[in-house]
Amino acid sequence: MIHEEEVYKIGTLTRVHALRGELNFSFTDDVWDDVFGGDDVESAYLILRVDGILVPFFLEEWRFRSDSVALVKFEGVDQADDAAELAGSEVFFPKALTPETTEDELRWTHFVGYELRMKDGRTLGKIGEVDEGTANVLFYVQTPQGDELIVPANEELVHNLSQTERWIEMDIPEGLIELNN
Repeated sequence: MIHEEEVYKIGTLTRVHALRGELNFSFTDDVWDDVFGGDDVESAYLILRVDGILVPFFLEEWRFRSDSVALVKFEGVDQADDAAELAGSEVFFPKALTPETTEDELRWTHFVGYELRMKDGRTLGKIGEVDEGTANVLFYVQTPQGDELIVPANEELVHNLSQTERWIEMDIPEGLIELNN
């Protein structure tokens, strides 16, 4: 069984593209192409949330339509009706397969699951999603009260971080937090 803490969200399957089961994949991170784009194509897979369960689907082929949309074809999904059942599914990638990076090379999506703290020590919540598809990268933070905060992810705002303890400390202007309320 695949657990939430083992993956991070990289996009959504938006709609069926063709009769043979292709889907439009709107992504915020093209890590799967970085990892599987070479010699390992036969074992390439993405993880979809289907009926609340994280399920791996092996990629038969993919091609990019733009910087944020690809057409994907999964093994065993050969008809538009089969693909339609997957449209709208969230797409995830295993953290274990994400290429190792140094602190200077970290992708913003690396911080999914990290606790977000203010410079003064207050905890805002856990980073649940990263949106790199906008002009400014955004963290979607789940607060302990069940609310969602949208916080800009900017290197200049990062004060400190711990990869081993999985937290990031940011110097976020107070007014930005209050805009979410």
